[in-house]
Amino acid sequence: MHEIEPYYKWRDDYVASEDEYSPFYATEYNEFEFDKQVYNYLLHPQWDSFGSNTLYLKVLFADYERGYSIIEFIGEWNDAINNDIMLMKREILELMIDNGINKFVLIGENVLNFHSSDDCYYEEWFQDVEDGWIAGINFREHVIEEFKRNNIDYYINFGGELDDVVWRNLKPIQVFKKVEEQLVKRLN
Repeated sequence: MHEIEPYYKWRDDYVASEDEYSPFYATEYNEFEFDKQVYNYLLHPQWDSFGSNTLYLKVLFADYERGYSIIEFIGEWNDAINNDIMLMKREILELMIDNGINKFVLIGENVLNFHSSDDCYYEEWFQDVEDGWIAGINFREHVIEEFKRNNIDYYINFGGELDDVVWRNLKPIQVFKKVEEQLVKRLN
């Protein structure tokens, strides 16, 4: 896992540690020391911590004018023990929402497992985005099934073409438009 680094080819467009509105503004990274881990697996130092012991993320892009953000995840999403959604909501998402972000693209191809608790924080997040949305792309099938089993798919859009988005060769606006197009189709 230490070789899986957050997607970096959009760094010419956006760097969270250089964005004064970002929860990770002025974060400094040590490229020579592995200071994060999921259980006994070390993680690449570029991943950001928000207080969870098992889930890390990277804000790959934020566009405050259009109101969207693209966030990549790695690890185990564990609401049952660590209450990851509460930590993420309080430490990251609320700050982003306060700065005008109301559309979230969550990239979950490196989320290995999901353990649910209740859906209160998902419901709160969903209500906070009002006219926006939350979409999960490229999550593993068993992770999506666990989200669905706990009715969290009511708040986070999964499935269909969102499960196989080829996003690495696109620019952030293209990823956003591709996801938004799928969500608009669902509403119509």
